[in-house]
Amino acid sequence: MTWNPTFSTRPEILGTFGVVASTHWLASATGMGVLERGGNAFDAAVAAAFVLQVAEPHLNGPLGDVPIILHSAKEGRQRVICGQGPAPAAATVAKIRDELGHELIPGTGLLPAVVPGAFDGWMLMLRDHGTMTLAEVLEPAIAYARNGVPLVPRVPATIATMQPLFASAWPTSAAVFLPGGNVPEPGTLFRNPALADTYARIVSEGEAAGGDRVAQIDAARRAWYQGFVAEAIDRFCRSEDVLDVSGRTHRGLLSGEDLARWQAHYEEPLAYEYRGVTVLKCGVWSQGPAYLQTLALLKGFDLDETSPVDPRFLHRVIEAQKLAFADREAWYGDPDFTDVPIGHLLSDGYNEVRRMLIGDTASMELRPGSVPGRDTPWVDQGAKDRNAASYGSNTGAGEPTVARLGAVGGDTCHVDVIDRHGNMVSATPSGGWLQSSPVIPELGVPLGTRGQMFWLREDHPNGLAPGKRPRTTLSPSFALKDGKPWMAYGTPGGEQQDQWSLAFLLRMIHHKLDIQQAIDAPGFHTEHWPSSFWPRPARPGRVVLEERFGQEVADELSRRGHAIEMGGPWSEGRLSGARLEKGLMKAGANPRGMQGYAVGR
Repeated sequence: MTWNPTFSTRPEILGTFGVVASTHWLASATGMGVLERGGNAFDAAVAAAFVLQVAEPHLNGPLGDVPIILHSAKEGRQRVICGQGPAPAAATVAKIRDELGHELIPGTGLLPAVVPGAFDGWMLMLRDHGTMTLAEVLEPAIAYARNGVPLVPRVPATIATMQPLFASAWPTSAAVFLPGGNVPEPGTLFRNPALADTYARIVSEGEAAGGDRVAQIDAARRAWYQGFVAEAIDRFCRSEDVLDVSGRTHRGLLSGEDLARWQAHYEEPLAYEYRGVTVLKCGVWSQGPAYLQTLALLKGFDLDETSPVDPRFLHRVIEAQKLAFADREAWYGDPDFTDVPIGHLLSDGYNEVRRMLIGDTASMELRPGSVPGRDTPWVDQGAKDRNAASYGSNTGAGEPTVARLGAVGGDTCHVDVIDRHGNMVSATPSGGWLQSSPVIPELGVPLGTRGQMFWLREDHPNGLAPGKRPRTTLSPSFALKDGKPWMAYGTPGGEQQDQWSLAFLLRMIHHKLDIQQAIDAPGFHTEHWPSSFWPRPARPGRVVLEERFGQEVADELSRRGHAIEMGGPWSEGRLSGARLEKGLMKAGANPRGMQGYAVGR
């Protein structure tokens, strides 16, 4: 074993005024600047999020989606904001399967586009909990889009992968992301004046409603979902034949009416208590409850006797996750459309029985549990040979999580904030990636493709239906300790989000690591169950380890039957977190990729 448990790449940030942690230093600095100017955590998170849309266009965009978990010190409660938009009214299984001949919803283009939920999610939080005006929180993003943002290396790398498609079939994307016909160089300034104009017009239309802050934000929401933004989306989907990963061209099903009838909304978080820590996650329209199920399974093991790199620790976590994610595949979906038995799935009795399936060797099966009085839904086994190559070109397919899964290297985004009042935010914005679909020229950005997560089966909890939310992988985390707000945390990473963030928390609880040490510890994930992203591959038993675990750990896991693949020394995880203990704020961020930072004072 080559890892020293006392090692960390950076200090855990300490402060009493405020802390911000995110996946990009510009977003963290922007959020901290808002706090310094008197804004609260909600103002800071919104400002940081819009900067992320400019700085990381390969990872998120204005037409993507966002789940948010917030703690309001004034209200003394935590709430979820669902910024996940639903499928269009015209999107039916019959339309896509029978009429268009697809077995899976394509991962790119216009067919998988759903209502873009991110903007309204951020605006709902800003209106109800923020203190600043729309113009104040959007000013940094407008400036970066207008004057230029320095490109981290992964942005040009993603653009280079997409260059042939942009040049041959997506000219509106080429106009934005191939200035002068060339892939921009890392470290150079990248400008998106059309996006700056979109933001600026939103501010202008908001201010036209008068001087009241709330009225301005509501006017901006109308402009987005009923005004010029919705009109541009409607026009583009109706008029453009777009080449996607199926190798064919399709028009979009999303309409202005779909946008006009939807709004972001509040929900109560799901909760599970584990070793004095109560973890909060979004509902069963996300994969977050699988995290809670994993904790329920692990509750019966003594992880205190292990170390962060102990093969016994890894084996138990991996095997518990296999069971929890099998239940995700079988039971989770939009609760407005399906009765998800989450109470049963989180119950002690159910998990005591399920825990007995965890032995000393690795399982190669996908084993969802049974629910009294219910038939177990059909579960896709994620055929090993279902890969992008078998479906034609995979350029831009899926969520930009890890290149080894057939997608462009990268992740999603994440931001955590705590302010001097004790307000806290954990949010994971994503979607609207530059590689997802062509740029809508009037807006300067593409649509998101979250609809690829639906199954084309009407009898499945996550089967496509008009107005239904796709089951997202986006999964921010929040934790209470001894009943008090303790930590906001999360990570990009698609299927890996609730794997990396779970190991992070367990290492803090059982191994007494601080935030930065837990982030820096060697990471791992399994690819045992079907991916949520086109073309939905699965690799039963596959476990990917950072090489810092050392050969001894890999050999022991192999002996237990896991199919081990060694990744680079700093290849797993994009975590950030911020916690509040006894009046002291603490934060940390991921060193991998050299762009995530935590700041505070």
